[in-house]
Amino acid sequence: MNDGRAQSTVPAAGSRRRFWMATLFIVGSALFALGALPPYSEAAGLRATSLTFFVGSLFFTGAGFLQYREAVDGLSAGSSGGRKFWVWAPKDMDWLATAVQLAGTLWFNWSTGNALRHNLSAEVADQRVWRPDTLGSAAFLVASGIAWRVAMRDRSTDGRRTRDWWIAALNLLGSVAFGVSAAAAYVIHSADDVWRAELSNLGTLVGALCFLAGAILLLPRPAHVEG
Repeated sequence: MNDGRAQSTVPAAGSRRRFWMATLFIVGSALFALGALPPYSEAAGLRATSLTFFVGSLFFTGAGFLQYREAVDGLSAGSSGGRKFWVWAPKDMDWLATAVQLAGTLWFNWSTGNALRHNLSAEVADQRVWRPDTLGSAAFLVASGIAWRVAMRDRSTDGRRTRDWWIAALNLLGSVAFGVSAAAAYVIHSADDVWRAELSNLGTLVGALCFLAGAILLLPRPAHVEG
């Protein structure tokens, strides 16, 4: 993530990547927030709202892939083999956080994609919508927890709350809210309905707004002209 320090007038490849990463996260978060707004869902209808969540999840996946690539490039930059497309580095906290997060976005793709289908029984909705949604939320929570740990470790060196610290804090809060949303969306088979629909929508809205704020902070700052 961008640490907010002054950059040259010519953006580096990493800065361009972080710009698109942040932009994709902003769009995805905005779509999730929009889909969770009752006035929108009531006016647009169930299918359009489900489509909004699905498209938002695709933007999340695009951003998550770019973030994963940034971690991989950072690990392979100094290796003798040059840049690599994929590495296995579970001991590296940045790699682990981005890999888990990317897996979470894929679970959200599967969940929101299945939610587009009509007339799903409670049992099928449980298997194809709620469970992958829960796995995606759990992955986001784990990834955000790792990023938070790294941010707290970095903060201990000077005690300041940097942009990375605020990004990690917002993403962790958003992941907790998504977890609450997933738990509240549990399908009650006997009633053929979700457990707490209003709480689920609220959790999605709060989580999406937290992710949106974190993504805005992720945008690279304008370059400064030295001299």
